[in-house]
Amino acid sequence: MEKINRRKFLGLSALAGAGALVAPQTAMASVKGETAMVEKQKMAIRTLGKTGLKMPILSMGVMRADNPAVVRAAYNSGITFFDTANGYQKGRNEEMLGEFFKDKDRKSFTIATKVHANLSSNNFETEYEEQMNISLRRLQMDYVDVFYTHAVENVGILSDPRLIKMLKKFKKEGKIKHIGFSTHANKPAQIDEAIKTGIYEVCLISYNFKLGILPDLDAAIQRGVDAGMGFVAMKTMVGGVEDAEGKKQVDGAACLRWVWQNPNIATAIPGFTSFDLLDNCLEAAYRPEIDEADKKYLAGLIDKNELLYCQNCEQCVDQCTKNLPIPTIMRAYMYNYGYKHASLSKETLASLALNGNDCAGCTGCTVNCSSGFKVAEKIAAITPIVNVPSYFLS
Repeated sequence: MEKINRRKFLGLSALAGAGALVAPQTAMASVKGETAMVEKQKMAIRTLGKTGLKMPILSMGVMRADNPAVVRAAYNSGITFFDTANGYQKGRNEEMLGEFFKDKDRKSFTIATKVHANLSSNNFETEYEEQMNISLRRLQMDYVDVFYTHAVENVGILSDPRLIKMLKKFKKEGKIKHIGFSTHANKPAQIDEAIKTGIYEVCLISYNFKLGILPDLDAAIQRGVDAGMGFVAMKTMVGGVEDAEGKKQVDGAACLRWVWQNPNIATAIPGFTSFDLLDNCLEAAYRPEIDEADKKYLAGLIDKNELLYCQNCEQCVDQCTKNLPIPTIMRAYMYNYGYKHASLSKETLASLALNGNDCAGCTGCTVNCSSGFKVAEKIAAITPIVNVPSYFLS
């Protein structure tokens, strides 16, 4: 097969975005006015644990995407698994996917969505089921393939009898095919707790080359795989491909190749929002083997760059004299400055009920972040966003 260079591939992506793929195995690409037939490349396929779902190693995190043409390009290039959530873009994300997939063969794609489990509510069961049903209506689907309890932090949530009752109910009714959970924090403990419950089939987990707990995490993932659990990787690009100043920080292709070294990761869901970023991810998927240049490049980032990814080690919480939920605040910072998704940043902070002046009165920040974050500066830079009217935010 002729290797597709970047210029040819951009031409192919543009046509895919316009729905112009002409055959399952071939596509027409225009290069400098010339027409060439380019064989459609294929991605490696892995199985998602005991679900039996087979999917390409590259999937799409749709959270930030608001252009259905990018979704179309991803779908036409062979991506079949699309990840969204009830709260993304205040529901518009699910609505966009519903409109795009409403006339597609249901067997040609796999959908995952997520709902937060507000177990502190006296009406938890009613509210959780209502959000589940809202997601299905937005998606215009009778069921989702994977349903995640969203952003679990406390281990006890996974084994809460009320949550387990509702998840089993959804599955029995056919609204969800497979039960999962997503988590950024306490990951080895969360995985072990999920194994004990015996109902969780999929785990969406932050996983990247910067993690400081990789030996423990990889061992926990192996225990999960041995128990039949499937693993999906998020946050693979350590907080976005740009820093707060908009300068490129990370080669996403190298990051993905690093993730795919672990055969226990079934697929990754980078959140590409443009054809260029999709091309970069596909470049990795078509040549997924990590090489020495990738390893050297990533090693340099570990040694020299802070990047925007908070590892959720939670050591900062005990160091902070005001016990602020710093990992979540840092995630909000990443959403705004790395992902350029200000509305999600505001939504994340709003759930914390901060007063907007939480560092006031401190003579100096007592937090020594293991990732090198200047915590006080980041808090000061992001917390004011809660007071910005939503219609000004992206």
